[in-house]
Amino acid sequence: MDYRQYNDYELIDYVRESSEEANDILFAKYRPLIMSFAKKMYPYCRYNGIEIADLVQEGLLGLNLAIVHFKDNKDNSFYTFARKCIERKMLSLVIASRRQKHKILNESLSLEFSDEEGEMGILESVLSDFTFNPESKLLSFEREKELLDKVKGVLTESESKVFELKVAGFHYKEIAAILDKTPKSIDNALQRMKHKCRQVLKKEE
Repeated sequence: MDYRQYNDYELIDYVRESSEEANDILFAKYRPLIMSFAKKMYPYCRYNGIEIADLVQEGLLGLNLAIVHFKDNKDNSFYTFARKCIERKMLSLVIASRRQKHKILNESLSLEFSDEEGEMGILESVLSDFTFNPESKLLSFEREKELLDKVKGVLTESESKVFELKVAGFHYKEIAAILDKTPKSIDNALQRMKHKCRQVLKKEE
């Protein structure tokens, strides 16, 4: 049987029926997309011990996840779903590599700050310039994680990507390049995120 004549949805069905040939065709078809993502993200992690081959491997894992978890519906094509899975896996690797560089920062986040109006708040530093006062009172790790999880819960998928990259130490212009967005759109996303953070924190008071 020549599986090359089948579309993605039919190939996925055959893969789930254990067809290695259909699986190979899908992986060959999406490899150019994976390579494109890998080349785009490599400059942001090459000094952190990550090679293009590592990014490609994550992309292949992302594609495999897409094949396993894709559910056919009119609102979501396999290409769109696979692209998201591939990008997410690679982004996770890039973010993890950068976090290792900022290990001390991420293990001792100071969540207390004083803004321009003299009002106290939390998480602003995460979204601004990462300037922390070592003598500031730190919340417990559990408390930090709880707050961060609540903040992530009110963010859109796009904002979550920006948030994770920002927390990992990327400048907004780098985030724009990684996500193929304009610096202005990233800046706008950061402003929306700050507002949402404040709303979450008000509920915690």
